[in-house]
Amino acid sequence: MTSALEDIGGETALRDLVEQFYDLMETDPAVHELHRLHFRGHGLSHTRQAQFEFLSGFLGGRAYYRERNGHMNLREIHAHIPIRTADAELWLQTFDRALNDVGLSGPAVDKMRATLQRAAHMLVNDVPDWRKGEEAQSGGVLRDHGALRRE
Repeated sequence: MTSALEDIGGETALRDLVEQFYDLMETDPAVHELHRLHFRGHGLSHTRQAQFEFLSGFLGGRAYYRERNGHMNLREIHAHIPIRTADAELWLQTFDRALNDVGLSGPAVDKMRATLQRAAHMLVNDVPDWRKGEEAQSGGVLRDHGALRRE
């Protein structure tokens, strides 16, 4: 029995998919709100590698992400990121475009899409959205657009 990763063409195909996805995120103005979510933290160059590593294990290949980070808990990975339903849908639409752009299709891809749809919607949360000027209070520390300041 082959893994889903093997069914889509292995690590080379996955690398092409991830690169296309993030190329779209960086260049398509329609995806700007999703791109903005990466302005805080490590940036897209780090995220490209982390996404490849995560998806490799997610699709039954080598679990690079787990080897590096000790887990593959999506909720924990994204707990600090404000993710709304519109963000999840935009992520899925952009990923679908990347799949089409690199020519991936078939039963394994359909199964991957369905699994990713469930995963993306599982991540929708109510973390204050700094993109909209929302602020979170935590123990007297105000978090505002990545800066910390005492109240």
